[in-house]
Order: sequence, then C-alpha cells, then structure tokens
Amino acid sequence: MIDQATICAIATSPGVGAIATIRLSGEEALAIADQVFHSPAKAKHLSEQAANTLHVGTIRDADEIIDEVVVALFRAPHSFTGEDVVEITCHGAVYIQQRILELLLKSGARMALPGEFTQRAFLNGKMDLSQAEAVADLIASTNRANHKMALKQMRGGFSNEIKKLRDQLLHFIAMVELELDFSEEDVEFADRKQLVDLTEKIERLLHQLASSFKLGNVLKNGIPVAIVGETNVGKSTLLNAILNEEKAIVSDIHGTTRDVIEDVVNIEGTAFRFFDTAGIRETVDQIENLGIERSYSKLEQADIVLLVTDLSNPIDLISQRVNLIRERIQDQKLIIIGNKADLGGNEKIKEMLGAIHLNDNEDLVFISAKKQQNLDALIELLKENAQVAQPEGTDVIVSNIRHYEALTNAHQAVLRVIDGLHNGISGDFLAQDIRECLHFLGEITGEISNDEVLGHIFKNFCIGK
Repeated sequence: MIDQATICAIATSPGVGAIATIRLSGEEALAIADQVFHSPAKAKHLSEQAANTLHVGTIRDADEIIDEVVVALFRAPHSFTGEDVVEITCHGAVYIQQRILELLLKSGARMALPGEFTQRAFLNGKMDLSQAEAVADLIASTNRANHKMALKQMRGGFSNEIKKLRDQLLHFIAMVELELDFSEEDVEFADRKQLVDLTEKIERLLHQLASSFKLGNVLKNGIPVAIVGETNVGKSTLLNAILNEEKAIVSDIHGTTRDVIEDVVNIEGTAFRFFDTAGIRETVDQIENLGIERSYSKLEQADIVLLVTDLSNPIDLISQRVNLIRERIQDQKLIIIGNKADLGGNEKIKEMLGAIHLNDNEDLVFISAKKQQNLDALIELLKENAQVAQPEGTDVIVSNIRHYEALTNAHQAVLRVIDGLHNGISGDFLAQDIRECLHFLGEITGEISNDEVLGHIFKNFCIGK
C-alpha cells in the first residue's frame, strides 16, 4: 500500500557543495512547492506549468528570501517515482538546505524514509524489485566493472532473463494443469519429451545465473586478498604501502596485529579487498591465538594469498612457512613475497630462488615494503590474477545474495521437476514443483513479495533516493 503523503528529502550528499538538490514527490508536490517558490513573473504558478520544464525564482519564508533556485517539474506518471515530482536546486550551504527543507515540511510534506523514492517507483510499477536494488548498487559503485554491472541490472538486463524463464514455466504449468482438468479422459496435452527438453534448458540457465554470483560478488565487493605471514615480516607495512595510508599499526613488537584489518583499494578500475591478518607463530597468548585462527579462516575466503616472508630469516624457516600455507589453501593464487630485499642482499635472493620451487598457481616477487621498492611488480601480479572467468551461456551477472538464494532454490525446484518427468510422477506433483520455482523467481522481481522483505531492502538506501 502506497502512503499518499507527499515526501521530501535532500537528494545530494550531506555537507557543503556548490549546489544541492531537494526532492518532493506525491500528489501535493506542486501545490507545496507553490507555497514557497516565487517567480519573477509573479502570476506564475508551478502547478500550472508544463511537465519537464525548468523555472528560475526564489524560495521565500514570508518576505524573507532564502535562496535563488532552479525548479524542475515532472508530472505523473512520467517521473522517477511515477508521481508528481519537484526537484529544487539551490546553493549548497547546509543552512540553505535545512531552511528549504523546514519550509517544505511546514507546508505539508513529510520527511522521506530511506529509499522511499525508489520504493514508490517500485510500487508504482516504474521498475521491478531487482532494478530497484540495482539503484542502490549503482550509487555505491566504486569501480568500472561494478558500475557497468549495476547499470545493466537497473536497465532490466537481469529482469528480462527472469521474465523469459517465468514465461516458459507458466506455459509449462498451463499445459500440465490442463491435463489435470481432463484427468478422467486420460488426455495428454503436454508432450513429455518437449517438457523434459524445456526444463533441462531452464535448469542450465538457472545454474549459469547462480554460478555467476561468485564473479558478481567479486565485482561488487572487491577481489579478496589475504596478507599472511609470520610476525614482524612486514605485513602491515605492505598494507599501508598499497593503501598509501597508515591503516595498520607498524611496530617492532611481535604480535601487534591481533585481529584482521580490512580495506579496499581500486587499482585501474578493479577493486581489491585486502585483509591484513595476525602474524602466524607459536604463542600462549589466547587473544593472539584467536587472531591467528582468523588468519587461517581468511585464507579460505581469499582468491589471492600474499605470503610475506622476511629475507633476513633462515631459508629453512621461510620454506617451512611456504609449505604451511600451501597446505592451508586449495585453488587460490599464491604470491610469495620476499620482503626486506634491501636488507637481505642478492645472495639471499638467489638462495630463496633456489630453495622455493613454484607450483603452477604461484609467483615469487622480491620487494621492500618499508622503502616501497619493486611494489609495481607486485601490483602487476595482482592485476594479472584479477581476471575472473565469465560464466558461459549468459552475459548477466548476479551480485545480490538475495537473488542468488532465490535462484538456488528455483534451481532445486526445477531439478525435482526433471526428476519427476523421468520417473513419470503425476501432473499434480509436477505442478507443485513448478509453482515453487515460479515463486522463487517472482521473489527476485517483486511479483511475489511481503512488507518485511521490502522494508529490509529499502532501509539500506540513503535518504533522498
């Protein structure tokens, strides 16, 4: 149910800027704006003006001029929300923004809730739920790939794939249920071989969409990179050098990092999420041991593992640490880093090159994190290993965990349909599994939804969007 109140909010980022935009949406948007807007042509009323037009004037509180503004008008249903919308562009002073907002509230509007403009767009049929969620992803995009993925989803790329699947399943269930209506005549309207071919095709597409989530999650949140190694080998120094800021505490005292420190850096359009982990060593300190256990857990989550070693340590100790990490990882890329190369000398580098025999998924690089020497070589290795394979058969990438779970459930339901067709089960059982699949697909686009789900989705939006 759509709240009929007219809502308003500052739509631009908080703080001072050159300009700011305040948005109104609802049946009374034009009338409320008319109460505070004054045009140089005094007889000019916004409610009488054409849609998609701009108007210059002032915002006033009685006779007091608050600011000179530009007002944009959009009339229902041809607006973002599907309602009458007014956007007031004013100067960016916080004081001006707040005064205009106060005047709108005093004139009959109420403050918009987080995401309420986009929620109204969804409820008014301007976009489906997956497109609405893509709006938030687009706003939060931090790199080229993430932006491209969110924009494609917002423009209906993912929704179109789901609609095709639902249309095919609806045709399927119509045939099956028609048979149920004529069960006494033992009539078969749906060719079972055609149904098997159709459901197997749908199963493959659902599997491809669900499999794309790994790539989508990487594009959305960054490629996970774990920085591991013994205490005092320079892990925190390396993180600080990559981030170009003092994110992690650097000290000669062993065991300084006791928890995982996390941050994201954008390298030429690709986001990397770095985890600086607690130093791996034998210790009786319970808190430090908890940090070390978390270090091992981050190895499982990482796509790339940076094993930092200290070239001043004995080569046997370095080899032991390399083998220990190798035992803890599976398919991840391992980059072994010989740190403190400025202290170790060429002889130690040659010794390490002779002692460490690299596997196919491993690389070895020598740097000085403290003096930031040869970091460009490490960055190049990260970029080379940042390529995540695109799933075959579809160019749509799933990045939302809610969508992934729904696709997984729909996939399981279709597998039950295929199994039922091969085993000749009755049409009523087939129909039930098809309905389940339709239900899960409908959850993605919002054709099937409830207030609790909608509230959870839109509460994470920023106010004004």
